[in-house]
Amino acid sequence: MTDCIFCKIINNEIPSRKVYEDEEVVAFLDLTQVTPGHTLVVPKKHVRDIFEYDEEMATSVFSRIPKIARAIEQSNPAITGMNIMSNNGSVAYQSVFHSHIHLLPRYTARDDFSIMFGDHSEKYTAAELDAIAASIKEKMEG
Repeated sequence: MTDCIFCKIINNEIPSRKVYEDEEVVAFLDLTQVTPGHTLVVPKKHVRDIFEYDEEMATSVFSRIPKIARAIEQSNPAITGMNIMSNNGSVAYQSVFHSHIHLLPRYTARDDFSIMFGDHSEKYTAAELDAIAASIKEKMEG
């Protein structure tokens, strides 16, 4: 990919603050620093999103997350938790279309980051939930 900012970081064409790198992935500080230590873990192979991963790439990328997360946690005694997330598709807030995983250190409940999960459990009958589960399961087996 010629115009991908993450590919340019991987290829050392633009500066970044890398915290980890090996033959498969690179991890660097996100410029936004939603919280101090906010790090992105990026596969070196350009893939748009999680839907383009094969099993080998998933193993390669996700197996490194705990090591990087522990290093971030140990880097600052004020870190009390961490959100690990991946946005896939513009509707899911993906803004750079090279797959990446956010590691967001958490300090307090008021550290300028939040997620809201709406509770829609009352909107679904048992039969509707069974149908959703069956549809997903069918695709897992197919």
